[in-house]
Amino acid sequence: MADYYEVLGVSKDASEDEIKRAYRKMSRKYHPDIAGAEFEDKFKEVNSAYEVLSDSQKRQMYDQ
Repeated sequence: MADYYEVLGVSKDASEDEIKRAYRKMSRKYHPDIAGAEFEDKFKEVNSAYEVLSDSQKRQMYDQ
């Protein structure tokens, strides 16, 4: 399993705003319509990371 903090390029003590900014940057960078179809898996990985880290309960469980 990938380290979601590393996927988004943020530290483990990043705030919700930092996570949101990193997600927007990475999702735009790897979006298949912009970057190409070969980045679809990376785009899905970025979305999964954001889904977990943006939800405080999921993030707490992930950190443990």
